[in-house]
Amino acid sequence: MQPEAVEQLIKDGLKEADVYVEGDGSHFTALVVSSLFSGKNRIQRQKIVYDTVNEHLLSGKLHALSVKALTPDEWQALDGAE
Repeated sequence: MQPEAVEQLIKDGLKEADVYVEGDGSHFTALVVSSLFSGKNRIQRQKIVYDTVNEHLLSGKLHALSVKALTPDEWQALDGAE
């Protein structure tokens, strides 16, 4: 599976999210920015993202996915700090 395919799966499941995925074909890292994460803890946010790719994780097409899920405000604060 390519990073672009993983990115598209997440975007299809979270229409209003900004999604950035990097990976080597089996291990991926996703940065997902969405207002859907407001008021949710880290585990709840990750579950929202994992739900978009769960079928591929269960089938083995997608081996490993690390998720960083941020609200737009958190992303802006983090981006401004760099």
